[in-house]
Amino acid sequence: MYFVEKTKGINAAKQFDYFLFISVLLLSIFGIIVLSSATLTFANPMKSMTTQVVSLVVGAVLAIIVSSIDYKDFKVLGVILYIISIALLVLVLFMGKGENTWGSRSWLVVPVFGQFQPSEIAKITFVMTSSMFLERIVEGTNKVNNMIKFVLYAALPIGLILLQPDTGTAIVFMVMLLAMVYVAGIPYKYIWISGGAFLASLPIFWFFVLKKYQKDRILAYIFPQFDPKGGGYQVRASKWTIGSGQIFGKGLYEGIQTQNSMVPEKQTDFIFTVIGEELGFIGAVSVILVIFIILLRCLYIARNSRDPYGSFLVVGMSSMLAFHFIENIGMCIGLTPVTGIPLPFISLGGSSMVTNYIAIGIILSVSMRRKRTIFNNMQ
Repeated sequence: MYFVEKTKGINAAKQFDYFLFISVLLLSIFGIIVLSSATLTFANPMKSMTTQVVSLVVGAVLAIIVSSIDYKDFKVLGVILYIISIALLVLVLFMGKGENTWGSRSWLVVPVFGQFQPSEIAKITFVMTSSMFLERIVEGTNKVNNMIKFVLYAALPIGLILLQPDTGTAIVFMVMLLAMVYVAGIPYKYIWISGGAFLASLPIFWFFVLKKYQKDRILAYIFPQFDPKGGGYQVRASKWTIGSGQIFGKGLYEGIQTQNSMVPEKQTDFIFTVIGEELGFIGAVSVILVIFIILLRCLYIARNSRDPYGSFLVVGMSSMLAFHFIENIGMCIGLTPVTGIPLPFISLGGSSMVTNYIAIGIILSVSMRRKRTIFNNMQ
């Protein structure tokens, strides 16, 4: 007796997780509408909107294509793509752009296609390779050897991203890593040892790694009145703007703070302020509800995955999205430090949009193959 998976032709269409895909698509379309307001005062808003719409279409198509690939094939593809992503992260240290604008060399410029962030690609390959080693560790296959490889493969991209320096993105990698390790059930002593080592390294990060603007952001988070016109200005302006929207908001394209560019980076890091001011409490809660539904669906898929590798893939991808959602909204309302992390599917950014849709495509691939439905007798 053997299993035959219903993942080809019309059966693949039946197994496709329309609920998750449509939920993400609706969030993205909502993001396009909000972004049209956030960029209304730009010198060339059409350029930004065109980039976002094209990225949405390309991302959605890639998600469907990726979902058609059996996720087990990512064990091989993941290693190849991981090597490519590491090469790009090394290249960005020498040819990267953005230090003067965003404080880190995180972008590469490609003729015709424009600029993109290699760390976005690395997020996907990081989860693929980490999931592969965690599956081997859980199954007891050459455990010590695979644990060493797991640590090395995980540490390399994080180290390269810290050198850019892009602390916010490095934290995203660490969160994904911790989420997958927790699900893998690795003994807590290793987690405590890692946590202790991290705490011990904080003074080194503070004095030798973090730049002044990063320290200012942390101090502004701990002490809200610290430098109110500098490091603390963004959060104060954001909270005030969101609060001014009250229950129903001022109306799309009618936000006083939004349309007068009173909040920096309103199209990317602080786009949630546009939602809060123009669409009010109702609009903000509606967005959070859709986000909650998407994450809940991802947890369901991870729980019902066919094997540990699929579960680790979904946990890694969904924890990446979850941290982005929580951190971005949190920093806009003063609950988390400002890290420059965008709001998935809503903030302006082609690299982020495409990467997030590829992550959804991988989750869809696991979802489509989470059950084996046909039993045939083999003579």
